[in-house]
Amino acid sequence: MSEQTTLEHLQTVSESLETGATMQIRYLLNGALPAQDVARLLESSPPKERKLLWELIDHDNQGDVLQYVSEEISVQFMKSMDTERLLAVSEHFDNDDLADILQQLPETLVKEVLASMTAQNRARMESLLSYSEDSAGGLMNTDTITIRPNITIDIVFRFLRRHTELPEMTDSLLVVSRSDRFLGILPLRKLLVADTDTTVRDIMETECHIIYADQSATDVAQLFEKMDLVSAPVIDAESKKLLGRITIDDVVDVIRDEAEHSMLSMAGLDEDEDTFAPIMQTTRRRAVWLGINLITAFIASYVIGLFQNTLDKVVALAILMPIVASMGGIAGSQVLTLVIRGIALNQIGSSNAKWLLNREVIVGLINGVLWAAVIAALTVVWFGDMQIAYVIAGAIIINLLFAALTGTLLPMLLKKLGIDPALAGSVILTTVTDVVGFLSFLGLATLFLL
Repeated sequence: MSEQTTLEHLQTVSESLETGATMQIRYLLNGALPAQDVARLLESSPPKERKLLWELIDHDNQGDVLQYVSEEISVQFMKSMDTERLLAVSEHFDNDDLADILQQLPETLVKEVLASMTAQNRARMESLLSYSEDSAGGLMNTDTITIRPNITIDIVFRFLRRHTELPEMTDSLLVVSRSDRFLGILPLRKLLVADTDTTVRDIMETECHIIYADQSATDVAQLFEKMDLVSAPVIDAESKKLLGRITIDDVVDVIRDEAEHSMLSMAGLDEDEDTFAPIMQTTRRRAVWLGINLITAFIASYVIGLFQNTLDKVVALAILMPIVASMGGIAGSQVLTLVIRGIALNQIGSSNAKWLLNREVIVGLINGVLWAAVIAALTVVWFGDMQIAYVIAGAIIINLLFAALTGTLLPMLLKKLGIDPALAGSVILTTVTDVVGFLSFLGLATLFLL
C-alpha cells in the first residue's frame, strides 16, 4: 500500500469512526486490506483510534496483523490479552519474532506461553530466549530442514515430499551428523539436477559461511551484505552443533532498525519510538534528554558568564558569538556522523584511526582558515573593526580544529567504554563545540580588545 493510499484509508477510517459506521471499518480490517496494510493503519493511528481499530479486528486475524506492527505496539496489545488469546496469537509468529516479543512480556505470561507448546517447540523457544535480542542466536529461526550425509538424493526427495511446504527462504538443506553437528549445506541448485543415486556427501558443500550464535546482529548483517547470502546456518561455537538459521528477511529488519537507531539516537529517541505513543510516555522519554541538554547548556552559559565584563564593554561580541559556536557544531557533526558510520560498518580500527584523525584535523584547519577569512571580512564590513575581525577569525579556526578532534576521537572513546556513540556523541559534541567556541572567542577578545 502506497503512502497516499494509507492516508486515504486513514481518512476513510476516521470519517467512519466519527459517524459510527463500524461495518465499513470491519470490512476494511477483516478482508478488504491485507494484514500488512492493516498493521500500517494501526501504526498511523493515535492511541484512542488505535484501540478501537484493534477491537474491530476479528480474533482470527489479530495474530496475522501483529506480525507486521512494530515490536512496541505488538507488546502493548499482547500485554492486554488473556492467556487464551495470547496463546492463540503466538501461533502466528515465527519463532525468532516470538522470542523477541516474549522478552518484553511479564514472566508469568512467558511461562504460560511456553507451557502451551510441545516439548520440542518449548526447547527451541527456550534456546532462543537464552540469547540476546541483538545477537545471532536471538535473530535465528529454528525452522530448518536437516539431512544426513550418507543418504541418497532419492531419499532426500522422498523426505521432502513428506512436508506440505518448505520453510520460507529455503535455498539449501543443512547437513548434520547424528549428534546434530553441522557438516555442510546442500544447495537446492545442486539437489534439483543431481542424479538420484548420488549421495548427499558427494555433492554437499563443506566450505560455506557459518554464523556463531554469540555473534552480534550487526556482524551478521554485514556478512549477508558482503557475501550476498539468502540464508546461513547458526551453530554453537563450542559444540559445533546446528542451532538454526538466519534468513535475509531477518537481516533486512536488522539493517532497517540500525538505520532508524542511528537517526533517532541523534535526537535521544529510541528506535522503537511509536509516532503516536501516549502523551505521558512520550514526555518521559524526551524529558531525560532535555534534562541532559539543560546541564550542558548551563555549562556553556557559565563559560559566557566568566566574560561578562568583556561583553558589557564590546557589544558586538554578543552579536557575533553564536556564529563561532554554530560553525563548530556543524563541522563537528559532519565528522561525528562520518566516524559513527565507519564504526558501524567496522571500517575504523587501530590501523587506520591515526590517518583518519590527521585527515580531519587538516580538513578542519583548511576550512577554518577559509571561513575565518570570510567571516572576518564580513565583520569588518558590518562593524568596521579589524581587531574584532581578527578575534573571531582566530576563534573560528580554534573551534573547527577542536570540532574535528572531538568528532573523530569521541565516538572511538565511547565505543571502547561500551557507550553507544550515536546516542551520546551528539550531546557531548555540542557541549565541547559551544564551550570551546565561547571560551576561545571571548578569551581572545579579553586579551586583545581590553
